[in-house]
Formats: sequence, structure tokens, C-alpha cells
Amino acid sequence: MMAIFQWFDTEEIDEFARSIAAELVKRAPPAGLDARDEKTSKRLRNTHHAVFSRAEQFARTHKLNLYKKARLGNQFRWALKEAGYPKAFVETWTYELVTLVALKSTAPREPRR
Repeated sequence: MMAIFQWFDTEEIDEFARSIAAELVKRAPPAGLDARDEKTSKRLRNTHHAVFSRAEQFARTHKLNLYKKARLGNQFRWALKEAGYPKAFVETWTYELVTLVALKSTAPREPRR
């Protein structure tokens, strides 16, 4: 019975989604995305690397079931929307996050005998 509750326990997922969204907002605020200069591009690349490195580490160290992966993507998407990022930006970053987490997460596997 306890396993069922753990399957749906998303407190840690929600906190992580909020923290990486907050890091994105701090490093590359929505208002600053309009500038089309090299400095803005570099800041966005560095931010992307920082956020997605954290997400990869999180995925590697947490057993994320399908529900938790979806929850992470949704929480991240809503945080970016609420922060005021453009729709295309929100969708692209959310898609990348969900894809990365799906590929890197440690799925619980039964040992083969």
C-alpha cells in the first residue's frame, strides 16, 4: 500500500521544478530575451547548460515513474508561463526537459537471473 502513495508523492518533484524554473528566471529573465546580441545568446546558452545539467543529475539520482516525469514537465511549464516567457520558448524548454528526464532517469528494474 505504501508503494502506491510513493508513486504519487510529488513534493520533491514540485520543489525541483520550481527551483530550476527560478534559476532560469534569475539567469535569463523573460524581459531580457528580446535582445538579439551575443551577450544574451551566451547567457541563454550558459543558463540552458546549468538548468539541464541539474535536471540530468536529478533524473539520474531519482526513480521517476511516468507520473512523476509528466508532473515535472507540467510544473516546469506552468512556472515558465507564469514568469511570462513566450509560448514557443516555454514549449521548447519543457519538451527538452521531459525528453532529457525520460532518457536519463533511473527506471526501477528487476535484476535478471
